[in-house]
Amino acid sequence: MLTEVTDGVLVHQSEFLRSNATIVQGRGGVLLVDPGLQEHELTCLADDLSTSGRTVLAAFSTHPDWDHLLWHARLGDAPRYGTARCAAAAREQLADPDIEARITEHLAETEIAGQVPLDRYGRITALPEGTATIPWDGPEVRIIEHRAHAPGHAALLVAERGVLIAGDMLSDVLVPMLDLESAADPVEDYLAALRLLESVAADVEVVVPGHGSVGRAGQAQERIERDRAYLLALRAGDTPDDPRIGPSAEAGWEWVADLHHGQADRLAQRVAGQR
Repeated sequence: MLTEVTDGVLVHQSEFLRSNATIVQGRGGVLLVDPGLQEHELTCLADDLSTSGRTVLAAFSTHPDWDHLLWHARLGDAPRYGTARCAAAAREQLADPDIEARITEHLAETEIAGQVPLDRYGRITALPEGTATIPWDGPEVRIIEHRAHAPGHAALLVAERGVLIAGDMLSDVLVPMLDLESAADPVEDYLAALRLLESVAADVEVVVPGHGSVGRAGQAQERIERDRAYLLALRAGDTPDDPRIGPSAEAGWEWVADLHHGQADRLAQRVAGQR
């Protein structure tokens, strides 16, 4: 089900991990960002768009995690963009002949096992390095690229609508998830990304995270400050005072504390290895 969050911007939220697909209305159709997960949800999204007379003109994947590289035939054949680094990571995944089996195995113990369509997985068109806006027939959508969560990660700013589409950042249910695989300094990378988002936050009326609830006026800055406090505590080796990992964590999201402890342990191992 599509929910309008502001004029010309709608969100479709998945049952799984509250994953958000965002639709931005243009002149002759829509931009679809991170379309979603399960077969029935993607079909529902396609039905909603069709019923309302909306055609997908372009799509964008905010980063190359599996849940942001999915597609469905009924959404059409619009170009599916990503940053150059995002597209390169997607190509690298597709070069692995076992990628579908790996994703299927990863999902085997979840409630969406067997429900994720992979036949159009990862077919992302690289935008040229340094591209500032998405090429499409609609309001200007600025690309804010960084490498906080993953190489080639990008947030999107629809300034005309006061909307920040944050990718896998600024969530009210997930703590910052660091790139512990390839980043030399994952905490500093994330702090640098928060500074980029902070530079536009004053004009943001709606923030759409990759997972979690949509934030309203003032909440982009609040979420930036909360994520920064988490990262600074993590870097200092302290326990963050953060409701997402404490006893007041939302029911069903208690596992985020395990995610936090895993990150803290790996960072501590990095520091020990550099001594």
